Amino acid sequence: MAKKFGIDIDGTLTSPSTFVPYINESFNMNITIDDMKEYNLLPLLGINEKQFWEWMDKKEPIIYKDSPLASHAKMVIDEWKELHDLIYISARRNHLFDITESWFKENSISYQHIELIGSHDKISAVQKHGIDLFFEDKHDNACDISEECKIPVILFNTPYNQDPIPKNVIRVNNWLEAKQWVSNWTKIKV
Repeated sequence: MAKKFGIDIDGTLTSPSTFVPYINESFNMNITIDDMKEYNLLPLLGINEKQFWEWMDKKEPIIYKDSPLASHAKMVIDEWKELHDLIYISARRNHLFDITESWFKENSISYQHIELIGSHDKISAVQKHGIDLFFEDKHDNACDISEECKIPVILFNTPYNQDPIPKNVIRVNNWLEAKQWVSNWTKIKV
């Protein structure tokens, strides 16, 4: 039976280290993904929120246009595209929709819907689309969606999401582990 999968884009479908080279170049740093110990980049970059958004306004279109896929993401998505509805719900701002949709087409990523909500509060979008299972990299999003929507959330393991998780949040290291968990879950949820 088809399920509705809600999938975050940045750090989930795309590699969590996508921003690293842009940060290094723009801020004259030499960090790796392992240096990103929290989702909020302001302390790492040593800038304020206004400066951060000025940087994002300049760099976001470039970063999102060329974002690398997370390992095995396309293969797994290709296996699911005929079995489940793939609904992408992202905190990206809506003015980036054309760049985002072009990226999906250039990378041949299947989707039923792409929603850019411009906020990390994805609960109403998850509820609106009747999502059965969500895929996320941001710790508090995963916990909030799981608890508010009463659905399982796959949390892709990164250095910036290491806080404890509730039982309905499942930590995986990659898309192959996510695929295995989903395979077992769909057998139970038939």
